[in-house]
Amino acid sequence: MNALPRRIPPLLHPKHFNRISIHPQISRGFETSASLRALDLAFDYHENGGKATGAPIVFLHGLFGSKKNNRSMSKALSRDLNRPVYALDLRNHGDSPHDKNHKYTALADDTEGFLQQHNLKDATLIGHSMGAKTVMTLALRNPDSCANIIAVDNAPVDAALTSDFPKFVMGMQKVEEAKVKTPKEADKILEAYVKDLLIRQFLLLNLIKSPDPAVDHLVFRIPVRILGHSLDDMADFPFTDPEKHQFTKPALFVRGTKSHYVSDETLPIIGRFFPRFELVDVDCGHWVISENPEAFRRAVVEFLQEQD
Repeated sequence: MNALPRRIPPLLHPKHFNRISIHPQISRGFETSASLRALDLAFDYHENGGKATGAPIVFLHGLFGSKKNNRSMSKALSRDLNRPVYALDLRNHGDSPHDKNHKYTALADDTEGFLQQHNLKDATLIGHSMGAKTVMTLALRNPDSCANIIAVDNAPVDAALTSDFPKFVMGMQKVEEAKVKTPKEADKILEAYVKDLLIRQFLLLNLIKSPDPAVDHLVFRIPVRILGHSLDDMADFPFTDPEKHQFTKPALFVRGTKSHYVSDETLPIIGRFFPRFELVDVDCGHWVISENPEAFRRAVVEFLQEQD
């Protein structure tokens, strides 16, 4: 494990600098709520054929993703660690409800509500990108909510998203406007905004047959407009003072060596918020779990076995 020193001297928060560039799947409809209450999240449950008896793992995906993205990894971790894994759909994603409020505090509310609803104690929270900032937010706000966290390619700082994300939104809006009837039509439109085929395929996993029989074209299951308006919120982080909020339990940060989201400049502030953090570098870009799944699996298994 490539662990950094446990304690790192204080440093100004980057915000003060320039920004650094047994259960079956539960499906729910396209709900919309204007309230600030925690939403009831859809999830997949992986228990290694009933053999998983350890403390639970709760797995959170990134922006525009869903629980399906983490299905293979969830099964592998349940098998290797003998622990049940709950792979969630966060609000405005997958089969979970939609809501205009898409800030990290709301995402953390939903996740904490899920832990309480399912009586999950001593859980490990794993999150990629948007999911990483969500688990960090929850851990800092309520350290008793979990035993440890694993944050994948994101840091507890205000850091601008890459310029790709607004292009993703623009492309999906163009697909919506065209009222396409096949994924092939959608891909052709999206290609003008997203050159990478794998990313287009990832985004188009959200394109489905409309639940309304009167609609004869494909629709996005995610609320593209809401998420587009929330991109600035996804770049922010709700905590700025490590003297007031700190998570002193174990924390693993996994970063892609070809990604800019967890730069060396962010490591001191990670150490102040999470003084027991360890760092693992994985040879990949931002999409760590899909680009280098075996290195990610090894890092997680090694870290969690050390905690036992």
